[in-house]
Amino acid sequence: MTELVIIGGGPAGMSAAVAAYENGIRDILILERDKALGGILQQCIHNGFGLHKFGEELTGPEYAWKYEQKVQELGIPVKLGTMVLDITEDKVITATNEEDGIFQIQAKAVILAMGCRERSKGALNIPGTRPAGIYSAGTAQKYVNRMGYMPGKEVVILGSGDIGLIMARRMTLEGAKVHAVCELMPYSGGLVRNIEQCLNDFNIPLKLSHTVVKIHGRERLEGVTIAKVDERRKPIAGTEEYIPCDTLLLSVGLIPENELSKSAGVSLDRITSGAVVDQNRQTSVEGIFACGNVLHVHDLVDYVSEESEIAGKSAAEYILGQNQAEKVHIPVKTDGKIRYTVPQVITEKKDISVFFRVADIYHNVTINVYDDKQEKVFSRKKLKVAPGEMESIVLKSAAFENAAELHFELEVN
Repeated sequence: MTELVIIGGGPAGMSAAVAAYENGIRDILILERDKALGGILQQCIHNGFGLHKFGEELTGPEYAWKYEQKVQELGIPVKLGTMVLDITEDKVITATNEEDGIFQIQAKAVILAMGCRERSKGALNIPGTRPAGIYSAGTAQKYVNRMGYMPGKEVVILGSGDIGLIMARRMTLEGAKVHAVCELMPYSGGLVRNIEQCLNDFNIPLKLSHTVVKIHGRERLEGVTIAKVDERRKPIAGTEEYIPCDTLLLSVGLIPENELSKSAGVSLDRITSGAVVDQNRQTSVEGIFACGNVLHVHDLVDYVSEESEIAGKSAAEYILGQNQAEKVHIPVKTDGKIRYTVPQVITEKKDISVFFRVADIYHNVTINVYDDKQEKVFSRKKLKVAPGEMESIVLKSAAFENAAELHFELEVN
C-alpha cells in the first residue's frame, strides 16, 4: 500500500507531490514514463516561465529544475521510465518498467498528472499525399531544441497556438524562412505576448481565417495550398494560394491524455476532454484527483503549478481525513460564450477560485454568476477576454450558500 501515487513527473506531478508532502504525507511515489522529470518543459528552452510563481523569468528546463530540486530535497521517491498501463476505481495501479517488469501498487489516493498530447495530421483530413516534412509543432521543437536537428528550411505553420507561435520564432532564429502562420479561426489561439514577440517582431505573416486545403509532394513536401475560410470554417473558392515549402508544422490543438482516467471510471467533460472535478480537483471517483494539462489545457505553467498544489493539498487532506467542510453538490453551468469552467461542480462551502475560457474574442464584457433563482451572486467588468487566455474569479462561499446551481454568463456591453 502506498498512500499517494502521482502519475506523471512534469510540472503538475512535481508540484502536487511537493504540496502533498508539505501537508503531511510522506509515503508518496511519482511514476514518470520518460527517463527524466520535467515533462514537456525539458524541450521549452525559451524564456517567459515563472513570472507569476517565482517572480523571475526562467526557461522551461530552469522552471522544471526548481521543482526537481525540491522533490530531491524532500526525498520523494520517483520511478522513471515507468509506463502506467491501467488504474482501477479501487486505485490499483498496474505499471511496467525495465527494472521491475510488470507490477501493481495499491494506493490510498491517486493524482492524475499525465499532461496532454498534440492533435495529429490524421485528425485533420487535409487532401493530398503523405510526404516527409509534416510534423507537429512539439515534435519539431524536440528535434531542434533537444536533438539538434532542423526539420526543414522553408516552413508553413498551420494553427496559431502558443507552440506554433514559439516555433515560428525558433525556426526563424535557426535560419529557416517561415512563410506564414495560418489560423482557421478569426482569432489566434495563443497569448498576445507570443503574437508580438514571435510573429510581429520577425515580420512573420499571421493569416487568420485561413487553412491548408491541399498538400503537394510525394517523397518530400513540395508545397501547400492555403485558402480563406468563411464563417462556417469552409474554404472559399477562388481564394487558394500555393506556397512552396519543405516543412509543414501543425499546431492545431492539444488533447488531455485521459486514457488512464477512462480505465479508472472517471467522468470526462466533453468540452475540456479532461476530468469533471470539484474545487479540490477531485474527480467523480473518490480519492482520484487530476491537475495540469490532463485536466484542461493551460496557457501558463505557473497556473499549472498553482492548480496542482490544490490537488496535492486536497489529496493529503483526503488521506489524513482532515476535510471537515460542509458538503454540498452545486453544478456549475455556462452560457456558451463562456465555454467551460474548472471546477464543474462545487462540493464544499468555502471560498473557491473558478477558472474558465471564453469561446471568442469579446470587448467590454461583464462576467456574471447567477444562482438557480436567477439572483446575481457575482459580477465583474473586463475590457477584453479571448480564448487564448484563461480567466479566473474568486467566489466567496456566501455567494452560493443557498444555491442549487450556479450559472456563468458573459454579458457583452
